[in-house]
Amino acid sequence: MEFTHFDDKGNARMVDVSDKDVTHREALATGRISMSEETFDAIEQKKVKKGDVLTVATTAGIMGTKKTSELIPMCHLLNLTGASVTFEMNRENLSITAFCRVKTDGKTGVEMEALNGVSVALLTIYDMCKAIDKRMVISDVHLVEKTGGKSGEFKY
Repeated sequence: MEFTHFDDKGNARMVDVSDKDVTHREALATGRISMSEETFDAIEQKKVKKGDVLTVATTAGIMGTKKTSELIPMCHLLNLTGASVTFEMNRENLSITAFCRVKTDGKTGVEMEALNGVSVALLTIYDMCKAIDKRMVISDVHLVEKTGGKSGEFKY
């Protein structure tokens, strides 16, 4: 497999997608943040001083999907047709798992947008709760699935 973000001289470039077909594309990414019981309880009970953590993190994650091309140098600017961020709270291991699903009809995929969205959502949780717990750990950020495009479907 060759790297497509380099020209024949090894210089970085944005991939030219001009000749690709427009297809419906979706990607789902996930990641987790682990924390203390005190932090978990504060989020669950909506007692964090900065506000409703998961509502703010949802908005931040969606905003993150839309800013991906500004942060990742070789990403194309995409017209997203949908983006959502959801969370699952797990008291047993004191963690919150975030999921970000992104959709577009275009010539290139939305994997980076989904990964960026989930990362920004998790970073927002950290930011809003760091006064309570600086030992939170963000982990396991990865692509779960993607559909559309020349490479077809992917499932982790």
